[in-house]
Amino acid sequence: MTQKITLSIPDFLYEKLEEWRATFNLSKLFQDALADAIQRKEEFQKRISEDFDMADIIKRLKQEKQNWERKYYSLGKAEGVQWAKIAHYGDLLYVLNFNDTYKLISDSKMSAYFKKIYDATNLSRNRESSSVDDEQMFMDGWFKGVLEFWNHIKEKL
Repeated sequence: MTQKITLSIPDFLYEKLEEWRATFNLSKLFQDALADAIQRKEEFQKRISEDFDMADIIKRLKQEKQNWERKYYSLGKAEGVQWAKIAHYGDLLYVLNFNDTYKLISDSKMSAYFKKIYDATNLSRNRESSSVDDEQMFMDGWFKGVLEFWNHIKEKL
């Protein structure tokens, strides 16, 4: 037994359909496309429920997240320490008292430095394809490196 359904399509697609209608078996075309879409969804559901243990998936993703965070945070921290070692006293105070760490990247006093660092570390090459979180993790690490350096030397000044 077959069932009839009604489909809606936009005007531009209907106009194209009218041009080619004689060359299509619309019922067969729709049936094949629907069967394929349903099969993909069922296979996906099966893979999630049978092939993979959700606890294992979550564990793997957490590990990947930690590795990702460590990579950018550690890179930023190392760069921050290096910058602090050669920075002038006034520049150190400027950075330590800056209101929004993430805006240092575009700050007129610091933007040239960060452009060089981003180019050297390949962080800028991936800026469009990577998330803003990469930059935030890098900056969190960078500022932490500067702050740790400062806390180590400030009492000796």
